[in-house]
Amino acid sequence: MAEKQSNSRRTFLKNTLGTLAAFTIVPRHVLGRGYLAPSDTLTKAVVGTGGMGRGHFGYAGTRVVALCDVDRKHLQLGLDMLGGSGKGIKTFADYRELIQLPEVDIVHVATPPHWHGIIAADAARAGKDIWCEKPMTATIGEGKRLVEAVQQHGRIFRLNTWFRFDDTFYGMGTTVKPIKKLVDSGLLGWPLKVTVSKHTGFDWKFFWVGKTNLEPMAVPKELDYDMWLGPAPYKPYNPHRVHQTFRGYWDYDGGGLGDMGQHYLDPIQYFLGKDDTSPVSVEIDAPQQHTDAVGTWKRITYTYADGCQIILDGEGKDDKAAYIEGPKGKLYPGFRSDIQDLDKKLAAFPDPAPQVTDFVEAVKGRKKFALNEENGHRSATIVNMGKIALQLGRNLKFDPVKQEFIDDEGANRLIFQPMRGPWTI
Repeated sequence: MAEKQSNSRRTFLKNTLGTLAAFTIVPRHVLGRGYLAPSDTLTKAVVGTGGMGRGHFGYAGTRVVALCDVDRKHLQLGLDMLGGSGKGIKTFADYRELIQLPEVDIVHVATPPHWHGIIAADAARAGKDIWCEKPMTATIGEGKRLVEAVQQHGRIFRLNTWFRFDDTFYGMGTTVKPIKKLVDSGLLGWPLKVTVSKHTGFDWKFFWVGKTNLEPMAVPKELDYDMWLGPAPYKPYNPHRVHQTFRGYWDYDGGGLGDMGQHYLDPIQYFLGKDDTSPVSVEIDAPQQHTDAVGTWKRITYTYADGCQIILDGEGKDDKAAYIEGPKGKLYPGFRSDIQDLDKKLAAFPDPAPQVTDFVEAVKGRKKFALNEENGHRSATIVNMGKIALQLGRNLKFDPVKQEFIDDEGANRLIFQPMRGPWTI
């Protein structure tokens, strides 16, 4: 089915792309033929059926009705997992056709990150709610445009990292909720320094590095490599660029920082109360990076206007570092602290405000999800600030209101990286 629809794609797109930005499809849960009662199951389409996409076919209250992938083998794997096309699942090689389906409520974006912003923004304009993998966008500029698209079209957006509201937070031995409560209580004092390293329970996955000696190879017949590249600069095909190892190349992601950054940094942004701002500087200690292949780094330091800092310790040098350190106390992995009788003292303070953490509930009730386009963009910006500093090999100053770098034209050119035509956000 993917091949048949791909053959007519050029004609279809010629007729539809010019009006996509201005025309919004009203999905079935708003009005019309398929009004969705609160008890009904939401429908979703998954764009990108590699390991991440296939791993998110099933979440409660939804069912898959369409799949899209530029690799026919991945698409078939997805169909096989779902019982095949006989189940009525539609397949596509181009997401722009998929987002026109009126029966789709949610578009789940599970592509490599260089596609996240474009697909999610186009889905918003087509009247779809969005579940997007991390990092939210590959650049700061794409994040700004995605926020605008989601809000202009009244969509519900979820970023797929959940540690600010669910699950044990890596080496901390607890959810983030009591950490947020501790920070809000003031028992640690202010400003705070947060250290993210292997000694505080985090792994920067430096195996996500690229190769600098890739040889051009023939593109597999099942892969539409030009579409896989999409907005990214053209580079000759090599299997190390795509699928499981794409994270090692700046054009598509940012190594371990791109892979794990939002998982680690979004909860910090939340418990520091920084959801509406960004750091004012980023400082790096790293070897010179290759222009194509991502390398490793030793240390990245972010500083906020009020003096709070986030330290990304790539070397793991300080094996005695506290996870959070303030002028009045420290918090270590396992929720251990040098504050006497911490549990008893914390009991006197209120719990953090409740959050909407059920995406199906958020979509049906048109409620803003706990990790949405706004705070997700801010935590993605932390990741992307670090990527730009590493690529340029220098420290940077940042204006969190204008969301641009100060007195650095080279860094600002990387906020909106050039896209290969016809792609734009």
